[in-house]
Amino acid sequence: MAFKDGEEAKIPLLTPYKMGNFELSHRVVLAPLTRQRSFGNVPQPHAILYYSQRTTKGGFLISEATGVSNTAQGYPETPGIWTKEQVEAWKPIVDAVHAKGGIFFCQIWHVGRVSNTGFQPNGQAPISSTNKGLMNQVRANGIDVARFSPPRKLTTQEIPLVVDDFRLAARNAIEAGFDGVEIHGAHGYLIDQFMKDRVNDRTDEYGGSLENRCRFALEVVEAVVKEIGADKVGIRLSPFADYMQSGDSNPKALGLYMAESLNKYKILYCHMVEPRMKSVGEKVECPHSLVSMRKAFEGTFISAGGYDMEDGNNAVADNRTDLVAYGRLFLANPDLPKRFELNAPLNNYNRETFYTPDPVLGYTDYPFLETTD
Repeated sequence: MAFKDGEEAKIPLLTPYKMGNFELSHRVVLAPLTRQRSFGNVPQPHAILYYSQRTTKGGFLISEATGVSNTAQGYPETPGIWTKEQVEAWKPIVDAVHAKGGIFFCQIWHVGRVSNTGFQPNGQAPISSTNKGLMNQVRANGIDVARFSPPRKLTTQEIPLVVDDFRLAARNAIEAGFDGVEIHGAHGYLIDQFMKDRVNDRTDEYGGSLENRCRFALEVVEAVVKEIGADKVGIRLSPFADYMQSGDSNPKALGLYMAESLNKYKILYCHMVEPRMKSVGEKVECPHSLVSMRKAFEGTFISAGGYDMEDGNNAVADNRTDLVAYGRLFLANPDLPKRFELNAPLNNYNRETFYTPDPVLGYTDYPFLETTD
């Protein structure tokens, strides 16, 4: 790039962006990150510091995945937003982000079969699109083993009740003060279990064809949009991912169908995960994989998937995305946009403390630039 005299080189990630009614000062998004520190599924006061540390004026943050009902849980100490107590507990956290000028969306979530009877009310089976169970697997920290119970396939008549859980969760999120919600349709959780043909083996109107498999996802979108308004709704999708044994035989067609179908609801954004993250820590380069979906979707497009600063700047400069979501880098660097601005060195993240329930360790104790030698 050649610059005229007096013209400063702009860092693409740090240029302003108008996302619907929201004026963003930069394009570095806090990705939704499960932290497992919400004791008894209730957000805790220590989350006030964690989220506010990562807030900048005009910065966009997405909360950790937050359960929509008492059947939605599959991990210890993850937050929910289906009870009055949970809504009240979120309020001071949201207030702290707003006090620093941030924009904050709540990611609403149902794990589906990624659970076991110990997380379910009355020890019942987890619910899913299928009766097919998951094999036990080592968790992302490389230490703990996740054990899954065989799920129960939802009946056709029950599905609208789960759609309604998402609607009520969205309403609760707005009551808690969030600026909007992100529907979690990625990474092998309930919505993904309906969309992906390697999981969904249904023979009713929610199974078989691509349109039928996407029906549940789009019904959730429609219900949430009707409840809180399209300008406050985003969705996260991972058509290429095979997390939790949820692969699809034609991920590109799935991603494209969803991107085009979402236009009908005029939602604010679509947040897609690149296929470069094949498994934990294994990166595969394919920067153009989401381009057809980005072109098809008419709202704001957010990309995620192991980006570093250079990847993010290139994606924005090449118009392959509008915003880039950063997870582990933002976790370890609460002042990540500032570090990008100064091209400062980054703190390393410690994978072993990602899911430690400690309210400080690996949570609010990562140093800011000012406190680093």
